[in-house]
Amino acid sequence: MSLLLAIETTTRNCSVALFRNAKLIQLQEKISKAYSHAEQLTLFIEDVVKRSDVKLQEIEGVVLSKGPGSYTGLRIGTSIAKGLCYSLEIPLVSVSTLKAMAFGISKEEDYKFYCPMIDARRMEVFSSIFDQSNNEVREIRADIVDEYTYAQFLQEKVLFFGDGASKCKTIIDNANAYFMDGVFPSAKDMGVLGSERFANNYFEDVAYFEPYYLKDFVAGLKKNF
Repeated sequence: MSLLLAIETTTRNCSVALFRNAKLIQLQEKISKAYSHAEQLTLFIEDVVKRSDVKLQEIEGVVLSKGPGSYTGLRIGTSIAKGLCYSLEIPLVSVSTLKAMAFGISKEEDYKFYCPMIDARRMEVFSSIFDQSNNEVREIRADIVDEYTYAQFLQEKVLFFGDGASKCKTIIDNANAYFMDGVFPSAKDMGVLGSERFANNYFEDVAYFEPYYLKDFVAGLKKNF
């Protein structure tokens, strides 16, 4: 038995979910034009707990989407997750944002490969490639996309999705390239992956955990990245 709270703040979607034994029992999320996670996240946590008719003290672990993504979003999500773990004396579990995205989409869409993309500004995206079993077949990179970036995988059908995929449509000109709009990382896709790590005691050191920024943060360079 496990009752886990999942937090996703890596993009403009502020998302919180509650899972019991890897099954989703409550979800609250909102995609905003501006990054409003600082105002929304704690309210969303209170809401999913209240609507699930459980007490905050009953939560057994926090599952955090660790990135890559927005520096601002990652810092806010990590701070709240650590605060909960310290105050409730429960473990922190982290999952790859891109892996969770691919896991969720692969349950709905049938393709040979899945390429989640998170917008990293200009023509750059954070991306990785996963197969139908959610195995990572190409590591996470910050890609400056051109027509050859994913050529080795486009011998088969590849689904590109995420908030970075739309700007790549005209560049990745291949009959095997498919695109899905309107996909953001969501806490609803973190239950199975987070529960597996929780069950196997793959816990983070709460004091020293840092999100996966992928690129170095330079203060003042960009508002969110």
